[in-house]
Amino acid sequence: MTIGCVIALAPTPTDAAEIKILTSRAMYHVLTDIGAAFDRSSGHKITLILAPPTEIMKRIASSEMVDVVMSSDVTLGNLVQQGKVASGDRLILARVGIGVAVRAGAAKPDIGSPEALKRTLLAAKSIVYTDPASGGRSGLHFDKVLERLGIAKEVKAKSILNAQPATKPSAEYVARGEAELGIQLISEIVSVAGAELLGPLPDELQEMSVIVAGILKTAREPDAARALFKYLASPQAAAAIKAAGMEPAGL
Repeated sequence: MTIGCVIALAPTPTDAAEIKILTSRAMYHVLTDIGAAFDRSSGHKITLILAPPTEIMKRIASSEMVDVVMSSDVTLGNLVQQGKVASGDRLILARVGIGVAVRAGAAKPDIGSPEALKRTLLAAKSIVYTDPASGGRSGLHFDKVLERLGIAKEVKAKSILNAQPATKPSAEYVARGEAELGIQLISEIVSVAGAELLGPLPDELQEMSVIVAGILKTAREPDAARALFKYLASPQAAAAIKAAGMEPAGL
């Protein structure tokens, strides 16, 4: 299941282009926030198509006509390797870590060290995180964290594996009280109403994901896509990226 969202709040000139962007959730809210400003400044409009990494790869393999892909450096690296994106048509956008979500107003247990995180995970009644099969980096890494802490069996027995992280963030389960803790990229937690960021994983257990954009060789609007890339490298875009819980590439 995917969600399409067209951002076009101002009239566009006759030569305006529609830029179709296939994106994972990490950048989705940033693009939503700054899309109208880009539209006004450029005359173009962007269409967002939301999908997890594995689906992004499947859709590109099936020759879906999109102009830009935004996802992890792993996904973009695979697309470059497959000849779908030219190495010179990539833009590093941000870095983002993995965090823990709690319901807004709930108790805030300690996760400041590996031992504290271990105690908190064992004490939690339920946990939700991205199904590693979806290709989401947070789920893949959290499985490794559980193995490293030696509590994989106990935690997995009470966990919900979120198989649709692009359309249903794990933090939404937490916001609705369906899970006590949620593990997800920080940018995907702070955008969910009713959930709060408890904090990032401890430094010793953290993994930073690099979010990259790439223009497909089959793009119908490559020039407009490059105009978008220029905008995404601007201070205004950097401020929106930072507000979303990520580190802009320039920092």
